Amino acid sequence: MWNIGVRTPRSVLVTVLVALVVMIAALAVVVAMRPRPEAPLSTAAPNIAPQSTPACGKAACHPVKSIGIHGTTVTLMDDGQGGSGLVTVGSDKSPLEEVTITALGAKLGPDSLSCLDGTTAACLVQGRQSAGVVIAEVVTSDGDTWRTSERQYLSDASYIGLDDVTGDNVPEVLVVRHECPDSTSGTPRCTAAPVLAEVFDLAGVTLGCTRKYTSPSQLHGWPVIRLTKADVRACPS
Repeated sequence: MWNIGVRTPRSVLVTVLVALVVMIAALAVVVAMRPRPEAPLSTAAPNIAPQSTPACGKAACHPVKSIGIHGTTVTLMDDGQGGSGLVTVGSDKSPLEEVTITALGAKLGPDSLSCLDGTTAACLVQGRQSAGVVIAEVVTSDGDTWRTSERQYLSDASYIGLDDVTGDNVPEVLVVRHECPDSTSGTPRCTAAPVLAEVFDLAGVTLGCTRKYTSPSQLHGWPVIRLTKADVRACPS
């Protein structure tokens, strides 16, 4: 028996190939349109650098005292020994200039920061230098900006404070000192001399003095001295 081969017409082959190409293309489209699974959200904490601790001299700063004033918080920080410090303002603890009175031998402590609000707010930073001697400096703000004063104040009668003496809603600095122009401060003769309170504006300009008293405890309001315009007169020459 003879096998008679039958050749498939070319037109049929072409038709089959075209159908195959169309089917493959359709499958590719379906795969491409299939929704992809969402990538899992990372639970790792963001790589945020820790905020550096400010330095007080050669040591890390430690908070000594904080006071809320003028819509913010003023904090005094020191090296843990009271030998070096700085003042920070606000929750981000933006530092001001370093405390300068420590370079003069003043030691900082829990009572070293006091503040008084007003049209201009002021904070007093003070430290004890020796028996009966305290030194202070002032930081002020008349808005959002706090500034440090370039002046230091010294009392040989253990008192420097803030008070609105003139009644203009701006604090003044009160410095109690022995009135002993003919004696050296700190000597027994000067320590026995009468005392008075000298009043300075925030720029460090003398506004006047009180009369002389036998001891600081005789000044109005002691132990937190409170004065009025009537208490202030020209300082002894």
